Amino acid sequence: MQLVIRAQGLTKSFRGTQAVAGIDLAVAPGDRVALLGPNGAGKTTTLLMLVGVISPDTGTIELLGHALPRERSAAMQHVGFAAGYLPLPSRMKVHEVLRLFADLYGIDDIDARISDGLDRFGIQHLAEAKNEELSSGQRTLVGIVKSVLHHPALLVLDEPTASLDPDVALRVRTGLREISEDEGTALLVTSHDMVEVERLCDRVVFIAKGTVVADGLVEEITAAHGHESLGDMFIHLASEHRATEPRR
Repeated sequence: MQLVIRAQGLTKSFRGTQAVAGIDLAVAPGDRVALLGPNGAGKTTTLLMLVGVISPDTGTIELLGHALPRERSAAMQHVGFAAGYLPLPSRMKVHEVLRLFADLYGIDDIDARISDGLDRFGIQHLAEAKNEELSSGQRTLVGIVKSVLHHPALLVLDEPTASLDPDVALRVRTGLREISEDEGTALLVTSHDMVEVERLCDRVVFIAKGTVVADGLVEEITAAHGHESLGDMFIHLASEHRATEPRR
């Protein structure tokens, strides 16, 4: 089985400060993985390396069998990205934006793909609405639909349910889990909401001080480290991280 992500020995430094100090990560088709860590732990740097935005100082990354950064263009054809903070063209209608991106993806059955995506996340009624008329939650849903039009093998999600009403967050989680289970799409999620992580992801990877300190199923990780929940474990790691930061 070809892995979606295979990363080995990743390191990265900025102006003499080491942000990532040797990270290995493997993600298989259909995995739902949360990449977690306190601010300054190396999580964002790791994520940017995994999708080829920045190159590691040492180590190797394969995304769907494509070596990064050399083969990034080929790899990114099979990757989607969604985040609530990404803007949409304000004066365009929802279906116009989705059609634009479907054309960029080279999709043949554009109308069917758009209709399926809107139906999956319960926003078919917004197809004719202008993006400037949408609420923040509705824009998040449109952004997710946009990111899955081309049936990506990897979907990267940054705070996918942040600031959403509970019913909309449930719709997002349900739709994403269906995509993962039905199409084998791997989810790589970053979030500070540990409850949402537990509801959406089966596996968590904790990063602290530039290294992976825990990697496994949610219930196994918390039990092995003596915590009752992911939230407790996150607080513990964040406290440890702050305690080792140099005083200024």
